[in-house]
Amino acid sequence: MAAWTSDELRRIGAANELDIAARRPDGTLRKHVIIWVVAHDGRLYVRSVNGPDAAWFRGTQATHEGNIRAGGVDRDVTFLAVPHEIDDALDAAYRAKYSYSPSSVAHINSPQARSAALELVP
Repeated sequence: MAAWTSDELRRIGAANELDIAARRPDGTLRKHVIIWVVAHDGRLYVRSVNGPDAAWFRGTQATHEGNIRAGGVDRDVTFLAVPHEIDDALDAAYRAKYSYSPSSVAHINSPQARSAALELVP
């Protein structure tokens, strides 16, 4: 499995927003949408605040491939399911990074959002 460079991890992890687009089966990208991203243990994670029914999240499930842009980094990625054993760690990462918006953090740490978490792998 590929790994992020330390520079990519720092830049993407520090970005307040990430643009994400899933790849369609025909190879084209869907429209990029803006979401939040956190770094944890040298890896990058995203959640769908609207859960698994969100259009962008459903799109990631077709090919498990796509593209992200954040912090000046533009990379194709693979989307991997996140083991629930790290849910609490990701909750803490979201609380720490986005502490300026407690109500939004409550939504991104909800059971619905936890059920729609992805690891971004370059």
